[in-house]
Amino acid sequence: MGDPHDQVAVLRRQGVQVTAQRLAVLRAVAERPHCTAAEIEADVRAELGVVSLQAVYDALGTLTDKGIIRRIQPAGSAARYEDRVGDNHHHLICRSCGATVDIDCAAGFAPCLTPATDAGYEVDEAEVVYWGRCPDCVASATRS
Repeated sequence: MGDPHDQVAVLRRQGVQVTAQRLAVLRAVAERPHCTAAEIEADVRAELGVVSLQAVYDALGTLTDKGIIRRIQPAGSAARYEDRVGDNHHHLICRSCGATVDIDCAAGFAPCLTPATDAGYEVDEAEVVYWGRCPDCVASATRS
């Protein structure tokens, strides 16, 4: 979603007013997937100058509500944002450094949307998080 014209079109298609702050937030999320609101604020501030953390949170809330970006919140971590939406991918997170990468569903489709029992719920999303240590942290530990 790096092309500004595409970003404007996405916002308009979703009925979201196009503002410089929302476009800057979209760019920040696209350039740094799995970033926190504080990291997004720093990127937006570097691009636009003055912006409040509340304005960034407001933009993130609107963009998340409209399905333009996705909010994930791994256990013990601040909320993180990404622009990979519309699929049911999962995440692999390093316990040591917090690095986060996308992992496609093991079967190539969303088998996790069909639980063994749904208890009468209409399931529309599943969240799977794999935890471990990234290659850099494993290598650092073996050198110590």
